[in-house]
Amino acid sequence: MKDTVVPHADVRSRTVERLVKGMATSDGAGVRLTRVLTQDLQRRLDPFLMLDAFRNEHADDYIGGFPDHPHRGFETVTYMIAGRMRHRDSAGNEGLLESGGAQWMTAGSGLIHSELPEQEAGLMEGFQLWLNLPAASKMVAPSYRDLPSSAIPGFDAGGGVHVRVIAGRSHGVTGAVERPDTEPLYLDVHLPAGTRFTQPLPTGHNAFAYTYRGSVSIAGTVVPDRHMAILANDDGTGVTLEAHEDARALIVAGRPLGEPIAQYGPFVMNTAEEIRQAFADYRRGAFDAASVRAL
Repeated sequence: MKDTVVPHADVRSRTVERLVKGMATSDGAGVRLTRVLTQDLQRRLDPFLMLDAFRNEHADDYIGGFPDHPHRGFETVTYMIAGRMRHRDSAGNEGLLESGGAQWMTAGSGLIHSELPEQEAGLMEGFQLWLNLPAASKMVAPSYRDLPSSAIPGFDAGGGVHVRVIAGRSHGVTGAVERPDTEPLYLDVHLPAGTRFTQPLPTGHNAFAYTYRGSVSIAGTVVPDRHMAILANDDGTGVTLEAHEDARALIVAGRPLGEPIAQYGPFVMNTAEEIRQAFADYRRGAFDAASVRAL
């Protein structure tokens, strides 16, 4: 096993508390996907609310996309591995998500948007992560930021390992996005067979890894392809991925908010009354005039 260049040589890897395969489902207009982080894991993985993974070779499994739908009270992070997806929202803004790019959208007080494929053949692959907002920020003005592949920093960690930093910081590299309340870390790690990568993690932050190519080992536990490893909140000071075959994996971590979570469909608030208000506002057309500003 070839070590990567890790400045924190004394980092102890957290262990794997649980492996999650995810649930095959469909969303939008029939897009087939795997819901990896489900609603029953929201408290355990606070501040993260959902992770969907999609990898479809056949257009019939994705061509319908995600037509107009509302959101309120959280952020969505869409990361494309392959394919082209067009975003449009109720303020007239739009952007094109392409291979290697991401979009960070803060739904805040509410908006309506769509995500529709701009291809009729070929692989469509990526992830959508939902990140909660603190109670004090749930009604902020909506905003979004398109991040082309060139805007996502990356670094070589030695031994052929390459790391893309979508959010947070890794080994001195600041990611494309930082958030003060939840302090999210979002890494895409590419590991050749026989290599390892170590990432320090703050004590108290909830964390998980998701393999989407090959398999990795974490503290002696094999994490197969398309599985999430929930990392234990033990005395580990980081996480070490070891690849016995060529592998790719996401590392995600964040500071828990510790607040009540009330979710109904596309709305995530703190109380049932706030959910009822979100539906009322949506029905009366309040989301149609959402004012979306650049982050």
